[in-house]
Amino acid sequence: MKKFSKKETQDYVTDFFSNLKDKTPADFRKIKKFAMKHNIKLGPKKKMFCKKCFSLYKNPKVRINNKIKSVECENCGYKSGWKIDS
Repeated sequence: MKKFSKKETQDYVTDFFSNLKDKTPADFRKIKKFAMKHNIKLGPKKKMFCKKCFSLYKNPKVRINNKIKSVECENCGYKSGWKIDS
């Protein structure tokens, strides 16, 4: 396997997230491990997919309560929560 520099890795990750149409959960799992291996932060990109089943959020249930955004995965039913910065 080829060694990637940090810049090449960052470009590869941003290119992956620019086109999400026909990506599988296995692809999301691979890119997350790849970014973790090269110490690249996904930041807001990690909110695009479920952290349990790695499926892309297409039409999730969203709730906002006490400055916490809850998103329920339509595939597995897992609820993720994030603070809302205001």
